[in-house]
Amino acid sequence: MGQPIAGPLHGFKGAIMKDIRKGQKSAAGRRAPPAPAGKRATLPRALSKLGFCSRTQAEELVRAGRVSVDGHIATSLETWVDVETAAIAVDGRRVTAEKRVYLMLNKPRGLVTTRHDPQGRPTVYDCLAGLDHTHLSPVGRLDKASEGLLLFTNDTEFAQALLDPETHVAKTYHVQVDRHVDADVLEALVAGVRHDGEFLRARRAHLLREGGRNAWLEIELEEGRNRQIRRMLEVLDIACLRLLRVSIGNLALGDLEKGAVRPLTEAEVADLRRLAGKTAL
Repeated sequence: MGQPIAGPLHGFKGAIMKDIRKGQKSAAGRRAPPAPAGKRATLPRALSKLGFCSRTQAEELVRAGRVSVDGHIATSLETWVDVETAAIAVDGRRVTAEKRVYLMLNKPRGLVTTRHDPQGRPTVYDCLAGLDHTHLSPVGRLDKASEGLLLFTNDTEFAQALLDPETHVAKTYHVQVDRHVDADVLEALVAGVRHDGEFLRARRAHLLREGGRNAWLEIELEEGRNRQIRRMLEVLDIACLRLLRVSIGNLALGDLEKGAVRPLTEAEVADLRRLAGKTAL
């Protein structure tokens, strides 16, 4: 397990740039131009790639006038920068590339997946005590009553790729239900059900074991909508007694103790990138 011109040429350069801009429409309302080659990116994406925040959060920072590039406040979301050489700052503080961090937690029941809970309930960040988690965000969510595999990272593009339903990275859950189930229930989960106007379905569902008055199912999802498995079972008049996420792609929870955290290995990160089709990230 394994554990970021002054001088003679100034006027000449200005004349060239004036000619280049000649005839162009005002930047207002235009789409961003095609990305230049190399390590260049739009400013919001650059902040995301540097691990500072998500692209959406970066857009809000730019709109608020809090981001500067090479000492000048950025006023456009279409500003292109060289991620490796541009001096990007937020609120006057230079943003540098952070070391990419990828952690997995075996989330216990009773914790909410948020950094600060307005009700003062324990959060998943309590499990990261002693670690610098300033810029670490959970990849997706597990609700308070759910447990199991939860990833944390400061690599926002990696997180977005895993969460994108178009990448089809499977999430597998072991689910204890309040009664025995038959083939019709399993088929209904895969065929899909409608809950509050939303169509929900599993990629795969099968029976793990039965005992007493309940049963354990293994359910695989391609995307994790809010309380998706619980809502699907509710439609079928089945109560969810326990819900445990056991894997994301090929990354398994394994024997990681409840409440424990470990870093992903380079091979595990590379495999998740491959599954998400983001090998170049």
